[in-house]
Amino acid sequence: QVQLVESGGGLVQAGGSLRVSCAASGRTFSTYTMGWFRQAPGKEREFVAAISWSGGSTFYADSVKGRFTISRDNAKNTVYLQMNSLKPEDTAVYYCATDGRRYASRRLEIADVGSWGQGTQVTVSS
Repeated sequence: QVQLVESGGGLVQAGGSLRVSCAASGRTFSTYTMGWFRQAPGKEREFVAAISWSGGSTFYADSVKGRFTISRDNAKNTVYLQMNSLKPEDTAVYYCATDGRRYASRRLEIADVGSWGQGTQVTVSS
């Protein structure tokens, strides 16, 4: 099973940028669609973005489209989420996730996730 460790969260002012990273263990990283989810206090965990195993396809939630960019470096077993034009409503714990199925290319739902990271806090101040 793939193990995931997020980093790069923090506090940023509205309108600012932040990049979070997720490092994965295991030699099968490049065969999984990777995604980011987030969970704000008192709210359900929600999909943010996903990138296919090859990197050829990306998927975004409407709320972040045009502001966030997901990318991956299979040589480094790492997936990134570049967040620009941040808003206070982006404040949440951000979780990295793998697809539970190899060689799929799809927008991830929670039920699709095979492994979760521990999460990293992103706080956007107004």
